[in-house]
Amino acid sequence: MAPRRTTAEMADEYREVREAKLTVFAMAARLSLAQAAAAYAAAGVAVFPCVPGTKRPLTRHGFTEASTDPRRIAWWWRCWPEANIGVPTGRPDGFDVLDVDVHRSGSGFPALLRARQAGLVGGWAALVRSPSGGVHLYFPGAEDRGQASWALPRAHVDFRGMGGYVIGPPSRVLAGDGRRRGYALLATGRDPRPLDAGALRRLLAPAPRRPRVRSGVDRAGRSGRRLAAWLELQPEGNRNRALFWAACRQAEAGVAEDEARHVLGAAAARTGLGEREIEATLTSAFRTLGRRPAQTAEVSYRLAP
Repeated sequence: MAPRRTTAEMADEYREVREAKLTVFAMAARLSLAQAAAAYAAAGVAVFPCVPGTKRPLTRHGFTEASTDPRRIAWWWRCWPEANIGVPTGRPDGFDVLDVDVHRSGSGFPALLRARQAGLVGGWAALVRSPSGGVHLYFPGAEDRGQASWALPRAHVDFRGMGGYVIGPPSRVLAGDGRRRGYALLATGRDPRPLDAGALRRLLAPAPRRPRVRSGVDRAGRSGRRLAAWLELQPEGNRNRALFWAACRQAEAGVAEDEARHVLGAAAARTGLGEREIEATLTSAFRTLGRRPAQTAEVSYRLAP
């Protein structure tokens, strides 16, 4: 029977694994995309290929096919030598990422400053410059719990946890000016620790005061909150259809359109959907159920119990 490892030995092993993963970020700039993908996998960071110059997965099932298998990695990059490197987030043995964007419409750096002043983001493991001029802050994954991804478009900040992914160095994407710009390591942290994504979200987007709910719709209201929580877990590409499906369920339950907008609209905005898209989708859902009250939308989504 193997001797039980001490806490100190386990801590040393964890530190070695973490340092190996961070070393890949430091050396990525000197490697080809294929070499970097292999190095990530060797360090225990699962990766998957994305369309060259973009963030779109090349694998049929996207980030869910991410792997550390060296043979699979080698085969992928033999097929697509210029493929960008996708890194899934939200895994206990991987990373969560805070994505601070810079767009013509605004910058996420003021929000990052607020978070820093509140003492919420000091535990980053790697700081990576993104092609937009923003940054990705990599945090160690929380071993005891997964944290769902969310987006705050008004703050220009996204959190990539469960159900998300980022593009890792030395990948390059087309920027707004039409040029290919890369992801590059700026620094590694001194004391990496998991990010409390819930506390950060509450700081940057305090929950609005809820309107008083009539007793007759209490059950529908609870259903609406479940639908909103489910909607926020949907990956990019599925969010509009998921919003339409959720709105149809609320319409069927007899929830007023304004109340559904309050709950589902806010959740959809946090996933990154634009205001116009949200408005059009909610209007379409309630019109659809108004025309066909006995039918439901033919969308293959199911609310988990």
